[in-house]
Amino acid sequence: MFRTLESLRAEVMSLAPAERARLLDQLIDSLDRDAETEGAWDKVALQREGEIEGGSVTGVPLEDVVARLEARFSG
Repeated sequence: MFRTLESLRAEVMSLAPAERARLLDQLIDSLDRDAETEGAWDKVALQREGEIEGGSVTGVPLEDVVARLEARFSG
């Protein structure tokens, strides 16, 4: 049976929020099939976390990051 995107969307939107969230997680997981890339990102994240916890680098407050981005990309 062929479904249009709109009919599928309407059916999904009729689900409870928790069910939609679970479906969303499953859809995103289905797109993340490159285990090598995912592993590389995990390695970088763990390395950066270790640097912050070890004190070799310091974080930047979110407000400062947002202000920098707004200044850079305004207009």
